[in-house]
Amino acid sequence: MNIPFLDNWRKRHGAAPGTPDSDAVSSDPEGVAQLLSECELLRNQAERAGVQLDDTAESLAALDQLLPRWRDDPEVSPWLGSDAGLYLGTVIVRTVPGAAWWFRPDGEPVVQLPSGRQLDALEEGASWAETGTPELSQLYAEFSER
Repeated sequence: MNIPFLDNWRKRHGAAPGTPDSDAVSSDPEGVAQLLSECELLRNQAERAGVQLDDTAESLAALDQLLPRWRDDPEVSPWLGSDAGLYLGTVIVRTVPGAAWWFRPDGEPVVQLPSGRQLDALEEGASWAETGTPELSQLYAEFSER
């Protein structure tokens, strides 16, 4: 998936648009984490439903309980799925020691765990938005284990 705001970040850090730059990512991991945590569409949907996204496992469980009204709009669902995956990754990166964002050679962001295991956040978020499974809280529990 093309994430336009990442291209802007890459330009500011000297990488060509559409290409990952591991040096830029490693030199500013908090900047990457901040950028990927925005999830504006998901945050707006959650706020309208009375769910506060505070980067905790509890907020993932609350998202799992939302009525999936976005599935009625085929244009919203993919974007919401991306946001859900990025939010899941954000919670993991902020709460699991040693977890960090990393970009695959194709430019897709994944969460890299200290064990070497990776979470394809965008793929998991898309699945959650389309079908509700696996639940975000379930994925968090699985990937936060040591």
